Amino acid sequence: MNVNTRLLFAAAAGTLLAACSAGGGSGKAPVASASARDYPEVPYPSTYRPYPGVPTALVGATIYDGAGGRIDKGTVLFRDGEVVAVGDAGLSTEGYTRIDGTGKFVTPGVIDIHSHLGDYPTPSVDAHSDGNEATAPTTPDVWAEHSVWPQDPGFTRALANGGVTALQILPGSANLMGGRSVTLKNVPSRTVQGMKFPGAPYGFKMACGENPKRVYGGKGRKPSTRMGNFAVNRQTWYEAKEYAAGDRKDRDLAKETLAGVLDGEILIHNHCYRADEMALVMDMAKEMGYRVTAFHHAVEAYKIGDLLRENDVCSAIWADWYGFKMEAYDGILENAALLRQAGACVVIHSDSDQGIQRLNQEAAKAQAAGARMGIDIPDAEVVGWFTLNAAKAMGIADMTGSLEPGKMADVVLWNGDPLSVYSRPEKVWIDGALMYDALDPKRRPVSDFELGQPGEGDVK
Repeated sequence: MNVNTRLLFAAAAGTLLAACSAGGGSGKAPVASASARDYPEVPYPSTYRPYPGVPTALVGATIYDGAGGRIDKGTVLFRDGEVVAVGDAGLSTEGYTRIDGTGKFVTPGVIDIHSHLGDYPTPSVDAHSDGNEATAPTTPDVWAEHSVWPQDPGFTRALANGGVTALQILPGSANLMGGRSVTLKNVPSRTVQGMKFPGAPYGFKMACGENPKRVYGGKGRKPSTRMGNFAVNRQTWYEAKEYAAGDRKDRDLAKETLAGVLDGEILIHNHCYRADEMALVMDMAKEMGYRVTAFHHAVEAYKIGDLLRENDVCSAIWADWYGFKMEAYDGILENAALLRQAGACVVIHSDSDQGIQRLNQEAAKAQAAGARMGIDIPDAEVVGWFTLNAAKAMGIADMTGSLEPGKMADVVLWNGDPLSVYSRPEKVWIDGALMYDALDPKRRPVSDFELGQPGEGDVK
């Protein structure tokens, strides 16, 4: 596609967003508005509106619904931004645009629970390094969304190569308390508010272990040890508990976030590697009156699968990263399989602008490692590791993550088995709008920043 055509696409994207915001498009409110939850007002509310779509029927494909179900030669119907029905070839497709999926596969949209796109965008230069407010050990007052650059080319590559329809952007791990995360819909937008997932709860990033003690020990200040990490955390939580128990009239952005955690409205996502530290963090959470939603990276989670199950904590992990620092030394390929065997929640995450493009392959690698040690995990369950389980840990499973009637029509049509290294997304829908089509050059979104740049829009 030439530059002029891409400029037209970019202009059309802006027009669609403006039209939908003004009540155009499908004429419907965002699908997420169907959620019954009553979220408190926030100063930077989502302005996301779905792009226009058409009633669509995917027929003849193998369907993995994200919740462990598989239908061969099945049918998925969606319209007005919602999944209408999922079933066999007997479903009527009258009134729908039919797409033949014979020999292909359908899954829910891929969800990355741990991303830094937009906060550490491409090109990776100092001017774009906005993920760590590494000026104090605890910075609960900062919000990741205030660093997100919507023009990051990583968003469109995650869509085209990885089928990613939603993702959580987290602050980095320099600090014990890094700040609020934000969940985004992976759509082109001029503003971060135009990407914010409607109704998604905020997350709160915490980190234990080597990173905080290295960063602040290197500055000659506390914490410089693991015991220092816990001491600073505990004191900060005790002060937050005192604030939360009061009238909360005095504005304190840091304590407001921590009070939101204590109220159960903001979800804890804790960067942690070692099993012993994860166990200590769960005890600290009980002491302070909050719960950890997910440990991220968690390379030693396999050692405490029973504790994670009993505390209802997910492990958001890589398939095979290990050994790049001491706390990653005991990482093993079988981590996910052993967690699953223990009955604990498994999520495959990226923490990488490259890995986010291949979460399906990462899940397949973890599945294969389990099979080699005699733990056989069905393909349909493994798909849930990068769809429904991620949605559950992010607090959005009532809206997306599986192909169920009434949920958002976030759907990927793969040209082959999604757990094969040879397969890639052929088409990707977000809220029922076709946002990427490998067979149609007009449906390959390109970041505005990339226009006219070498490698513009490439999908390697």
